[in-house]
Formats: sequence, C-alpha cells, structure tokens
Amino acid sequence: MKKIEKEWWRTATIYQIYPKSFCDSGNKGTGDLKGIISKLDYLKALGIDAIWLTPIYSSPMIDNGYDISDYYTINPDFGCMADFDLLLQSAHQRGIRIILDIVVNHTSTEHHWFKSALGNKESEYRDYYIWKDPINGQAPNNWQSKFGGNAWQLDEKSNQYYLHLFATEQADLNWENPKVRDEVKDIISFWAEKGVDGFRLDVINLISKQQDYANDFQGDGRRFYTDGPRVHEYLRDLSDAVFNKYGSVTVGEMSSTTLQQCQQYSALDGKELSMVFNFHHLKVDYVNGEKWTQAPFDFIQLKTIFNHWQQGMSGKGWSALFWCNHDQPRIVSRLGNDQEYRVQSAKMLATSMHMMQGTPYIYQGEEIAMTNPGYTSIAQYRDLESLNMYDIMLNQQGKSEQEVLAILAQKSRDNSRSPIQWSSAPHGGFTKGTPWLEVAHNYKQVNVQQALDDQDSAFYYYQRLIELRKEVEVITTGDYTDLMPEHSQLFCYQRRSDKQTLICINNYYAEPVEYQLPTHLEIEQGKYILGNYPELLTDKPQRVITLRPYECRVLLIEDH
Repeated sequence: MKKIEKEWWRTATIYQIYPKSFCDSGNKGTGDLKGIISKLDYLKALGIDAIWLTPIYSSPMIDNGYDISDYYTINPDFGCMADFDLLLQSAHQRGIRIILDIVVNHTSTEHHWFKSALGNKESEYRDYYIWKDPINGQAPNNWQSKFGGNAWQLDEKSNQYYLHLFATEQADLNWENPKVRDEVKDIISFWAEKGVDGFRLDVINLISKQQDYANDFQGDGRRFYTDGPRVHEYLRDLSDAVFNKYGSVTVGEMSSTTLQQCQQYSALDGKELSMVFNFHHLKVDYVNGEKWTQAPFDFIQLKTIFNHWQQGMSGKGWSALFWCNHDQPRIVSRLGNDQEYRVQSAKMLATSMHMMQGTPYIYQGEEIAMTNPGYTSIAQYRDLESLNMYDIMLNQQGKSEQEVLAILAQKSRDNSRSPIQWSSAPHGGFTKGTPWLEVAHNYKQVNVQQALDDQDSAFYYYQRLIELRKEVEVITTGDYTDLMPEHSQLFCYQRRSDKQTLICINNYYAEPVEYQLPTHLEIEQGKYILGNYPELLTDKPQRVITLRPYECRVLLIEDH
C-alpha cells in the first residue's frame, strides 16, 4: 500500500475543463483562464483533486486547439502566460493539481517547423515530418484521415506528400527522428518546470508508424500505425527523461487500442504511463460501428466491455474511467433519462462508473446533470465534423433534414461543448456577451446555482462519490466480478479485497425490477453507503430488493 499512497492519482478524481465553454470572465462570448480562476472555489467545494485542461496553446483552432502552432505560448483567446501562472498558483493554493493536454503526434501546419519544411527539402525541419514521393502520380498509399478523405497532402513545390492522420492542417511528426523526440522532451519539461503536475497525451499510441508505409487493402491504414512498432520504446524514453524526473502523472488517450497494449502502457512498474483512456464502451450506440446513426444503446455489450477491461486491467495496469468529454454527447441524455428522471439517472450512471477500479474523470457540467442542448437547426451547430456530416447525410445519403437533425441532436460533439450553465441569468451566466455556442434551452432549471441550493442535487452526490473513493479501500484495490452479465435491465457487480466486499447495483431503465443479492454474501454484516433515493441509507440490507426507476445502491460488507 505504500506505493499506492505515493501515487495520489489512484484515489483521485479529475475534472476536465474545455476552456472555451467553461466561463467567460468578460463579454467575448468564449471562456478563458480568468474565468476558470473565478470558479476554483466551486471546484474545491466539489472535492476534485486535479483539473485537466484541453489545449490552451497558440493555435489556429482548426481542431479546437488540438492543432498547436506554438507549444510555449498561450492562445490569446484564453489569456496570457501571466494568467496561466496565476491559475497554477491559485489551484495549488487550494490543493488542486493541474494536468495539461499535450498533442505530440502532430503539429499545426502553422507551426514554424512546418512552415520552414514546406516546399524546402533542405530545411533543418524537413525531417521533423513524414514526407513521401508520389506513386504513379498519386498519394503514397491509401491510408485514410480520421476526419475523412486521404491522409496525404501534396506539397506542390517539392512534389512530395506529407502525412496527416487528422485534418490537412495537422501534419504528423516523424518520431523516427531523434531531434523530434528531444523537442518533445524539451516542451514537456518547460511546463513541468513551471509546476504543472501532469499531462494528458493526445492519441499517443499513434506516434510510431510502420516504416514501409504499405497500402492497407483490408482497412483505412490504422493497423499500420496504431500501437506501432516503436511506441513502447518511445514512451519509456519519454517517461525516463521527463515524467519520472518531475513526478508527473500521465494519462494516454488510446485510439482503437487493445487491452493487451493498455496493460503495457499503464503497467504498474510505471515505466510508461500512469493510466490510459479507451473508448470501446462509448460505441455501444453505434449501429454496425457507425457513429452517425440513431439507435438505443446495447446494454449487454456495455457490460461485456466493462467486464473485459476491469478484469483485464486489474493487477496489471490502470484505467481512466469516464462517461463524458468534449467529443462525446452528455451521458444523461445518451444512456439515462434527461426528462422525467434526469437527476436519478445521472446519479445512477455516475455510481456505476465511479465504483469501478481506475481514476474517474468528471467532464464540466456532468456534476449538475447537464443535458444535451437540444438544438433544432443546423445554424446552431459550430462543430466542423457535424457540419460536414450534415452535408453528407443530406446530399449524399438522401436522408431528410428532420432525420439528420435528430441524429446530430444525439451524436454531435457540440452536445458537450455548449457553455456551462452557472445560473438562470441570460446565457446561463456563462458570459456577459453573446456565447460562441448557444446555451441549452433548459438553463433556467438546470444550472450550478440551482444544484448548490438543492441538497438532493447531482452536485452533492458527486461530492460524496469523490469522498468515498478516498474512504473505502476496496474501490481502489478490489477485483471485479459482473454478477448479472446477461440481465437485460440490471448492471450489478462485486468488488472484493482482503477485508471488504462492495456490491454496486444499478437499474439502467425506467421500469422497476427485482434483484436478489447473492447467497454467498453475509448481508447482515453490510450497510448501504450510497444510493440515489434518499431514504435508502437508513435501510437494513434485505436479500430481495425492488429497484425503482434508475435506482442504484452501493452495499459495503466488512469481512470479519
């Protein structure tokens, strides 16, 4: 246990901020660093241990800051370096750590390295990127960009193509070049020296490409660069040179990865990363793997995925646990009931995630059960991916506008990017100006002030979830068993350590359902430590219980 005490992040809860939508300190209509500083006392009251900030560096914002043009300066939209230094100092004064998002698979094509390399084979930075000659006058291979279309862009002046796995304006870095790896170490060291506590590494498992750059006749090319040949070598080197030196916590975003790879990335010896994100559980409402569809989620599949990862990572690696982020719709609208049972279903979904092994991440607004904004017109959307898909679904797939808007209302990334609803004031108190993206229609009923005034709100429930992770040892160390893998309505699992057993019972639907606790449990030794219907905590555990709509219960049994 001594090692775990040093590794603060194992019992921590981390709060993700998307600065553009968090809080505007003035009337620009976009959030900023001063806005975040003004809300630190609120986050302290919630009880979170650290803030993860999505990218705040200089950027043309083609991909919301994930296209970095200067790693050493702050995007003026968010403020200046003095603002960042004050944020860091103010957070640390409150015992809150800061984790920065870092993007080192690619840079913006506006970065001075790329601008020097473009059209100039003699540039000292040419080999910082991946260049290939045309083959028969065409792109070097058939790899596809994650944002659609071919992953190669021709530089007409030098008659070579550069690789971009994401937008054309995001050129992939050549990690085979040791100078690139040294630059990355310097960048991360600069922020660590300032006192930044950790780093979230964007699509970090894509940095090593197979060097033959072969055509992929079975797919889009991802099998040749996902978890590539030298990725573990690169991460061990980075960890050894920077992360371990500064004691940085690290979380790797893993694209299209596997359990076996994640066991290695986040192995308990700490030679690579502290923990990993994977996204498999957030594709259970994709029809045949297609995102831009409308469908109920596959509940059995959801439980199967959790079981696979919880059991597979136990004792081998460490997971980041999450429902929401800046790229995913709001979970209460997605898997819960954002109308009649908004607060109950939000609490239930939070419970079923937070009682697992790993480090939970709360996305801004999740703690007050914010919903999808319910946009009804394409004019309300700003997300490039959503606007492109609107055009494709309408004009190429022949869907009706009503059908397309219904899909966007369920799947668009703007569902999570609408501004935080701080109060019932105009625009939810987010800005004194006109917000860059419209606030959700329900902001007068769903807002931070309302949640703080209501002792039974989701906010205070999240507060308790955060406390429990520090108080109840089995949540951190226990193994995982799915008790009802085939049940069509209940998600029930057991966490067990040497001295404690925890049972987490969740009704994922609006219909009441009966559940019988397993006979091996000595329930008379147990007590309820959490539930989303208030009178529950005084109840004595019964063997057979009836769960109300979206009800959850957490039972703790101390082994004697």
